[in-house]
Parts: sequence; structure tokens; C-alpha cells
Amino acid sequence: MNTNPFLDALAQRVILFDGAMGTTIQRYNLGADDFGGKQYEGCNELLCVTRPDVIAEIHRAYLDAGADVIETNSFGSSAIVLAEYGIAERSYELSRVAAELARSVADAYCTPQRRRFVAGSMGPGTKLPSLGHIEFDQAEEAFYLQARGLIDGGADLLCIETCQDPLQVKAAIAGAERAIAEWQRSSQPDWRAQTIPIIVSVTIETTGTMLMGTDIAAALTTFEPYRSVVAFGMNCATGPKEMEEHIRYLAQTSPKPVFVMPNAGLPENIAGRAHYHLTPDELLHWTKRYVEEFGVRIVGGCCGTTHEHIRVLAEWLAAYNAQPAVRERVQQRQRSVELVPSVSSLYTSVPLHIDNPPVLVGERCNANGSKQFRELLLAEKYDAMVEMAKEQIREGAHILDVCVAYVGRDERRDMAEVVRRFRTLVTIPLMFDSTEVGVLETALKLYGGRAIINSINFEEGTRKADAILRLAKRFGAAVVALSIDEEGQAYTTEKKVAIAERIRNHAVEVHGLREEDLIFDPLTFPLGSGQEDLRQSAIATLDAIRLIKERMPRAATILGISNCSFGLAPRIRHILNSVFLHYAVEAGLDLAIVHASKIVPLYTIEERGRELCRQLIFDERQWEETEAP
Repeated sequence: MNTNPFLDALAQRVILFDGAMGTTIQRYNLGADDFGGKQYEGCNELLCVTRPDVIAEIHRAYLDAGADVIETNSFGSSAIVLAEYGIAERSYELSRVAAELARSVADAYCTPQRRRFVAGSMGPGTKLPSLGHIEFDQAEEAFYLQARGLIDGGADLLCIETCQDPLQVKAAIAGAERAIAEWQRSSQPDWRAQTIPIIVSVTIETTGTMLMGTDIAAALTTFEPYRSVVAFGMNCATGPKEMEEHIRYLAQTSPKPVFVMPNAGLPENIAGRAHYHLTPDELLHWTKRYVEEFGVRIVGGCCGTTHEHIRVLAEWLAAYNAQPAVRERVQQRQRSVELVPSVSSLYTSVPLHIDNPPVLVGERCNANGSKQFRELLLAEKYDAMVEMAKEQIREGAHILDVCVAYVGRDERRDMAEVVRRFRTLVTIPLMFDSTEVGVLETALKLYGGRAIINSINFEEGTRKADAILRLAKRFGAAVVALSIDEEGQAYTTEKKVAIAERIRNHAVEVHGLREEDLIFDPLTFPLGSGQEDLRQSAIATLDAIRLIKERMPRAATILGISNCSFGLAPRIRHILNSVFLHYAVEAGLDLAIVHASKIVPLYTIEERGRELCRQLIFDERQWEETEAP
């Protein structure tokens, strides 16, 4: 059992949050004086100072109705929002006051049998980082101050909610994690047992996506890797009916508990104000379905819901949670859900394992490997670079490798320019390819999806790999790991696998990553170079893939396929690449970095060519000796 009270409760029963704060405040018909002046009218967060009686009354109404959790009146208490009222510097103060007010009310309702919890509400702000409205560091700092105030004020957990842009969520998580870590270092243990869980809740519009166009699968893929996030779900924008398919998806695929807080239906504009018509019984109908059939674990209400909505849910949940089978049902669902490791763009999710492998990683947006891309980079023709990316998608690429490293240029600046364009114009996930930690960090701070970092190795020991693994942890990224250590590149099967296992152990045990966050590259070497020591390199690589998949089944494998044909004529390269890829997939290869349009099916290659390539790959080359003239 967890030592944190909220996590303990979540493991035991379905948790009930409260209802709306903002639309409930509107029912009080407060005037400018209630907010502290005309210039502050509409800044609900100030009411915790100017009219704490109103906010406390709202909290008490929800607790009287039976809510387990009340949310602080801090939805817009970040400096990003408060700046619009000229009071950005009051972010920490107002966040802390909001939490202290909710804490004092909740504590009055706590009993030895039932604790009431305070969730620190962190709204999305008013700026979308994926559209360049705000820089990642600025957003992270604002969310950090908000989270620190909420924690110091006594919040049991943080709820990053009504999220519209995945990059905004990443900044909020980063800020919240920093605030939690700082609090853990500087504070004495209290009832929270040095743990502040985070819930992330996105808003799916009636269009079926988040405001930025992100579908629910991409959102789950992006935030699922964060260990600090204990539950994931949806709130706001629509009523419960419109959420059904998205909730069904989460129930079937999310390993984290699912969180659902719908509006009281779709609003109707009457005399300039939004009116919500979903009755308490109608909300109960959908909530029962989501809990009983889908296994949803946290419920409540968003805009338009009242204490009456919450009362009806609480009465039903009191009977439901009393059933002995509830906890077993929760555990059974957790056992049945198995999320396929994936990466995502701003828009869609792509699995790292597919039924008809491999996942194709387009190699042409690489200044080292593509002359065309390099020339466009040097000329700074960014629109044409975007077209190259889109062309690879048309050719069948599932992911794009992006590398802008070129001698004499500012790689960090170039990466920023490319990612700013690719993040909204390229629909498939990106793999950031650089040896520079600063360049990788720049790319990750600009990217809303779940990216792949290419790559780490132990050539310099763990020092540089540690810096990159910390980035992967912070941004929820997957990581390519090369079979290279202090002795250099691995050529034998045993060495390739030993390095992979060493990296796996280090990433998991030291940095808290999971095996499924790693993608191992056992390295491919040129087969047509004539080097005697490379004759069996392909065999070693194929055998290493098999062993890695056997010993680390949750991890993925990847190869830069074209390395095997380096130095050969173009037509020969295409044939050898295609044949080698076939055998690599047979060995268990998951991803292949390739020029997708140059890979051809084996049946289209004439038999003699296939056989010669096979002999080259498996070192079965034959020759006839002749006498010298």
C-alpha cells in the first residue's frame, strides 16, 4: 500500500472530485468591488483574498455534497494569466492563499475514517507555446511558482487541467516536478509523505482533438511516460456524451487511472451568458457507465456542474465503493491494460512495434547523409526543408530523423529554426539526431509530441549519456542507445549485447527510465568494403538483435540500414539494403532508418541478385583461384 493518503484512496475506490468553480462564482453576481477594483474584475483568483467567504462557501457546498476532493480557486493563478491584470508578481501569493483556504475547509470535514483532499488547480494559461506565444522556459517558471504556492499552501496533489497544447503540459509538468523536488529537499515530512501526485487532464474539443489538433492517442503517448503523473484523462469543453469514444480509448489503453470531469453538457448562449442544461441524473447516467463499464477511477464535474450534480454522484458512489469487488475490479483492469510503447507528433501517435515491421524512420532530413537537405540548410530554405519532410511521409516514413549538424554553423540555432516549422507542419513524430546535449535540449523544449533522442553511448563512460538520459526523463522522450563503450564500437555479438544490457541497467536503475523507453542500435557496418574484420559483421548484428529482443523484450531495436551498403554503387545499395532489412526484420528488428522509397520488396529483386546479397550478409562468399599470368 502507498504511504500517500491520496494514492491509498485511489487504490481502494473511485474518487469523487467537486464541480465547477468558475461558473459557480458567476451565480453570485459579484461586482468590481468584490474583486478589488474595476481593473481586476473577472480575476477569480483574487477572490481568495477579497472574498474568501464566497470561495469557502463554494468549497463547503461541494464537501457537504460528498466530494472527496475540492480544487483550489487557482485555475488562473500563474503569472502568465495574472500578467493580464498587471499582477504577475502575486502568483505565488495567490496560489498559496487559494490552497490554504481550501485546506482549512477540507480539514474541517476530515475524519479518521475519511480524509478530504485538496487538489491544486493549474489551468493552461492563455498562451500556446507550440504556436510560439511563449517560450518553454518562461512557461515552466510560471508553472513552477504556481505549483510551489499550491504545495506550500497545503495541496495534497496538483491537477494540470483543461490542457490545450501538449507543449504547455510539458512545461507545467516540468515546473510542477521542480517545485515538488524543491519542497521535498527543504521541508519536513507531513501527511503527504513527501509525495505530491500530479493529474493531467486534457480538453478534447467537439472537433475530436485538442485545440492544437492533438488526438487522444497522441496525448496519452506524450504524457504516459511521466512517472509523476498518476492519472490521466479529460475535462471541460463538452458534456459526458461527447467524451464517450475518447474515454473508451483511454480505458482500453491507459495504464494510468482514467480521470473524467465533463461539463454539464454543451453550453447554450442565452443573453450573452453560457447556460448548461445537463441534469444531475443525466450526469449520473454517464458516470455510472464510465465507472462500471469502462473502469474510470476519478470522476467529477467541470463547467456548469453544481453541488447538486456532485451530491447525486456521491450518493451512488457511496454504495458502489462499498462493494467488496471494487478493489479487485480496479486491479483486474490494471492487469488487462498493456500500452504499446509509442512516440508522437503534435497530432498523432506511432507505435514502436507494429504487426508488419519495421517502423520506417526517414533518413533524408539529415545534413550529414543528404546532400539535398544540407544544401537547403546552408541556403536556409526552410519551406523546402518542410517539403522534403512531407515527401518522406508520402513515401511511407512513420518517423523522421532530423539532424542539422554541419561544420561552421550554429547547430542549436539551426535545430530551433527547423523544429519550429516541423512541429506544426509535419504530422509524424520526430527523432532528434545530435551529439550535443544543448542542441537536444533546444529541440525538446520546442516539441509538443513524444520525441526520440538519437542517441546515447558509453564512449566517454556515462557522463554524457547521463546528461541526455536526464533530458529523456524530463521530457518523456524515448532514447536510441548505440553499442559503443569506452573500448569503441562493438563488433561481436557478445559485446553488442553486453553494452546494451549495461545501458539498460544504467538507464533504469540510475535515471528511472523504463526498458520500453529504450531503442537499441547494435550497429551496422559496410559489407562491401573488403575489410576482412567486417566479413561477419552482419551476422553479429543480426544475432545481437535476436538476443536483445530475447533478454529485453520491452525494448525496441533499430538499425541505420544504409550503413551496410556504404561505398557501393546506388543501384547495388538499394538491393543490398532491401535484402539486409528483410533478414534484420526476421531477427526481430523494430525500426529501420532508411530512405523509404528506395526499399523494395524481395520478390521484385531478381534471384541471382538476392542470392549474392544473402551470401554477402552471411559471409558465404565464394571465389575461384586462378594462376597469375
